[in-house]
Amino acid sequence: MIVLELAFDDDPRRLEARPAHRERLAELHANGTLVLAGPWADDSGALLVFDAEMSEVDKVMTEDPYYTTEGVRVLGLREWRLVVS
Repeated sequence: MIVLELAFDDDPRRLEARPAHRERLAELHANGTLVLAGPWADDSGALLVFDAEMSEVDKVMTEDPYYTTEGVRVLGLREWRLVVS
């Protein structure tokens, strides 16, 4: 599994890009690539968990302009080993 952590700021371009990004997330969830995703309660960022190889997540991030939109910053992208679910 791969965990992606994002940070957000107040740049309005982030909110403009969000609908298309969430549509893409729904597609990834439907095909099993994305396990879960959502913003922190204070909307300072988000956490996404992928059931995929790093190369596949890299491709997802390249194809979705949200990850390079002003107001969105990638804080971390790491492989994660699930112990309890």
